Amino acid sequence: MKMSQIDKIIRIMEVCGTHTQSIARSGIRSVLPEHIKLLSGPGCPVCVTNESYIDAAIELLSRDDIILATFGDMLKVKGTGSNLADKKANHNIVTVYSPEDAITLALKRRDKAIVFLAVGFETTAPVIAATVKNVYENGPDNLFFLTALKRMEPVLRRILTDDRKRIDGLICPGHVAAVLGSEAFRFVTDEFHVPAVVCGFEADDVKAGIYHLLDQIEKKIPLAFSNLYERCVSTAGNPLAQNYMSEVYQVEDGCWRGIGQVSDSALGLRGKYKKLDVKNKFGLTEKACFGPSACRCSEIILGIKAPYECIQFGVNCTPENPLGPCMISSEGACSAHYRYGRLTVGK
Repeated sequence: MKMSQIDKIIRIMEVCGTHTQSIARSGIRSVLPEHIKLLSGPGCPVCVTNESYIDAAIELLSRDDIILATFGDMLKVKGTGSNLADKKANHNIVTVYSPEDAITLALKRRDKAIVFLAVGFETTAPVIAATVKNVYENGPDNLFFLTALKRMEPVLRRILTDDRKRIDGLICPGHVAAVLGSEAFRFVTDEFHVPAVVCGFEADDVKAGIYHLLDQIEKKIPLAFSNLYERCVSTAGNPLAQNYMSEVYQVEDGCWRGIGQVSDSALGLRGKYKKLDVKNKFGLTEKACFGPSACRCSEIILGIKAPYECIQFGVNCTPENPLGPCMISSEGACSAHYRYGRLTVGK
């Protein structure tokens, strides 16, 4: 792979956990010139789930009549003190693989209130919305939701206005773009004058995306937002998924781990669907939104630092003993670097 050499460091960010895994697994960093740095943004939903959300879930476990249904990678994410794995006892936490599994659990355990921990971006939000709508209309009446659903655009705007280490190019989140449409990310180029591209997840897709960004950064071609993933991503996206989201959710301010509150960055249940919000059912309140913490994960998901720049990386913090959420989730930047990219720590 030949690329023209330039003096400045080029910083390209991807904001999708699947892209993060693909880049690390395929060894793309190892074939790039040293001046091209690939950084991972806040594309891992587990990594950005705030401590207060975990604390609220743990608080629910103090009740004997509640079972939590959660994806497995949420178990080791710490709140302010402990994590769900520390509190798991007597089957009060059940690992599920889809929101529909929570319905099955609720039908099986009618003696308990089942609370599904609804975490994710616009990728999983439509499926969860469809589940909420189904439960509201058809039951069961013992299934509730604790939401921590995030919107990608507001946090990208936060990153693009952060002058600490400005990014030069953006690989847009392909899965989110499949739902919202490629046009949802045109603002990156139109408003911030940053080259941006939607691309697929195979190594050749990612390399094509990087080449396209570099051609714009090096001014070989005019600045323009591009969709290189037309086989899966249309201009307008998936209207059915969007309809489910607009019916079930309302836009709210959201708390992001290590970042703090980001305006209009969350999706909460709206109107009649609030009946299924566990916070309304049991009077649960989340504590104040936390800002940056001692863990470097916050700097990593903002693209300020790479995983290898954390002194804990690979030493005290490993997938077997994770200190932060970026090492817990398989989509986290630290986990991907540790599993696939430790020999290319300089990139």
